[in-house]
Amino acid sequence: MANIDLEEMSLADLKALQKKVTKAIEGFEERQKLQALAAVEAKAREMGFSLSELTGAPQGKAKRKPAAPKYRHPDDASITWTGKGRQPAWFKTAVTSGVSPDDLLV
Repeated sequence: MANIDLEEMSLADLKALQKKVTKAIEGFEERQKLQALAAVEAKAREMGFSLSELTGAPQGKAKRKPAAPKYRHPDDASITWTGKGRQPAWFKTAVTSGVSPDDLLV
């Protein structure tokens, strides 16, 4: 490994070096985790199991199914809203013009 004289480096050079070192450490840790996981999976397969069978955890992320629509546009039934997140403009307009949210339910 090359000797680096930190005393001779500017602040910008030191910060750039710090970013590179942090990135190298994170990459190293990630590679170590992947190698460990591969070794454990191989050992489980060697013994006739899958890793998820041994840990009771599903492999991969569980997929969330889309939320069902709760409200429908008063003029165009193909436009819907689940009732979660920001209110769409058409919903706000309808409510401010006197339409009850209950009237917009699917």
